[in-house]
Formats: sequence, C-alpha cells, structure tokens
Amino acid sequence: MRPRDEVKRQIVAEWLRKAQADLAVADRLVSEEAVFANAVAFHCQQAAEKFLKAFLVWAEIDFPKTHDLKELLTLASRVDEQLASHLRATTSLTPYGVDLRYPGDRMDASPAEAREAVRLAQMVRDAVLTLLPMSACGNEDTSG
Repeated sequence: MRPRDEVKRQIVAEWLRKAQADLAVADRLVSEEAVFANAVAFHCQQAAEKFLKAFLVWAEIDFPKTHDLKELLTLASRVDEQLASHLRATTSLTPYGVDLRYPGDRMDASPAEAREAVRLAQMVRDAVLTLLPMSACGNEDTSG
C-alpha cells in the first residue's frame, strides 16, 4: 500500500492533467472564432472545474459531483478565502458546463464569450497552481 500523501499527489496530478487537456483544447479551438465558440466555453468550464477539484483534493476537502463553480469555490474558501474571492468572477463559466450543450437551454456562446472563457479558465489554473506545491503537480507541465 502506498503512503497517503503519494496517493493524494497522484490524484491531484490526474485532475491537473485532465484540466490542462481541457484548457489546451479550448486554446486550440478559440482561434476558429464562432465555429467552435460553444466547445471552447464548455472546455473552459471543465478546465476550471477540474483545477478547483485538484485544489480541493490537495486540501482534503470532499466535494460532490457538480459542475457548479460557485459551490466548489465555497468549499475552497474553507481553506483559502482569498482564492475564492479572487476567482469569484469565474463562476460565470458554470452555465457552459451543462446548459450550453443542449438546444434551447442557453444561447450559443459568442466568439468574445469564448475568448473570455479562456481567460477565466487560465485565471483559475494560475491561481490553483500557485497554491499547490510542485510535488503535487506530477511530472507533466501544467502551466500551458
């Protein structure tokens, strides 16, 4: 059996790897403007969610299955109120996680919204990676 910290580090690294993959997809697609704006917004929400979940795993805070960034930030505020406050604006990504994927639930994202979604997801990435020790980030380059 592996020590608890090693297991935790591996889980955090996996969340970060998946988050970075979502952000990388968004970065590539955002240059296509309106053609992929919905996909960009969706992947940005997913990246932000996964970066926050990586932080929560590291902080040993249980979280429910949710796409609600406000809920995740509320949980994060238990250990870092400044993080939650700094990232408050990123809760605008939440509707992109579900509502944007189905017809009639929400209007399509515009190219400007897609670009803003990338900026917000990068903001979550940068804030979370600043708080995690390098040993928690695994061997992958998560800085993009």
